[in-house]
Amino acid sequence: MNSPRRPGGLRFALLLPLLLAAQPVATDSYLSALPAIAGELGSASASLTIFVLAFGLGQLPCGSLADRFGRRPVLLGGLACYVLSALAGALAPDVDWLVVARAMQGLSMAAILVCARTAVRDLYPAHEGPHVMARGLTGLGVVGLVAPVLGAVIVQWIGWRWVLAAMALYAAALFALCWRSFGESRQSGAPRMAGVRESVGEVFRSAQFRVWSSVAAVTYSGLFCFLLLSPMVYIGYIGLSPVWYGLIPGGGSLVYIISTTLCRRLLHRIGPMRTEQIGAVLSLAGASIQALGCLLLPATAWPLLLGHAVFTLGHGIHQPCGQAGAVAELPQLAGRAVSWSGFMMMLAAFSTGQIASRFVDAQYSHGAWPMVLPMLLAGALLVVIAFAWVPRLYAGPPRQAAS
Repeated sequence: MNSPRRPGGLRFALLLPLLLAAQPVATDSYLSALPAIAGELGSASASLTIFVLAFGLGQLPCGSLADRFGRRPVLLGGLACYVLSALAGALAPDVDWLVVARAMQGLSMAAILVCARTAVRDLYPAHEGPHVMARGLTGLGVVGLVAPVLGAVIVQWIGWRWVLAAMALYAAALFALCWRSFGESRQSGAPRMAGVRESVGEVFRSAQFRVWSSVAAVTYSGLFCFLLLSPMVYIGYIGLSPVWYGLIPGGGSLVYIISTTLCRRLLHRIGPMRTEQIGAVLSLAGASIQALGCLLLPATAWPLLLGHAVFTLGHGIHQPCGQAGAVAELPQLAGRAVSWSGFMMMLAAFSTGQIASRFVDAQYSHGAWPMVLPMLLAGALLVVIAFAWVPRLYAGPPRQAAS
């Protein structure tokens, strides 16, 4: 199916990577600004934490609103709020103002991503969803590679406030593109707000939703623990310089781009079940390499780096399959399915990260294990899901299995 567009506008397949990339624009480019913000306004970590929490929680109401009022108004409203909140953050006179602005930006980000992911299910058949999502996530990976470098350059040359101004400019350009190119994609017969409880129950009764949302949540939890704890492991425990450490997330983004491209080819050749099983093996293999490094070569960087690269290869396969598969059989409830899947991802990642971070102390007495064990557990769970749970989706009658 060709993705529809407004006359003279971009096709949605080209617009999707730009919408998904609004997330790394809001987070990855912001990381290099944290020291400068702390120097001028005080502690800046709360502004990042609040952004993540608002983004996670905001997906639930945004999914319901997108199902009731349509994807276009919620998406345009989210983009407009993104612009205003980024500008408010750029003008923040104190840290409390910045925290509120970033909270609003997190809510705006939730609206943008929920509508973008929901539109994939609206506009494409279920079997094409993972291919389209993989292409969109490849674009996200490209921005994830560029955003930290660009943010650092902006901070160094013209100041941290211009990082937030650049976010506002990006969202304003997206707003103009979506106003011109993004038509309403919601299918007729979408549920009304009066049936929220019943529709949420229908979402969780879907076997495909339970399986694929679990895949997305588990793999993201493992990667989130790496993102959260890797600075302490590589800089504090192993002793890499911040400059050398800065290359690691960029390298991960490059591997992610390769992996999402590989995912599209595998889906075409062997289908979603076998593709997911390959991704699960890669996830477990990557975490196992890291664990062996902790046992045999403690305080050595290269086993951790190699394991992270292999784990990221698996992650780039899991995310397109998980995000698209969670809504595959729920076209009339796509907004709620997407929002609950996204909320489960953020809840699992945040909870796992909080538990793992408690085992990091100033002496690094546990070495790299607080980062590695959650990734190892995630790899093991993904193997169980891929080889014991996913095949059940394809074990029914031919017509049901083909869907």
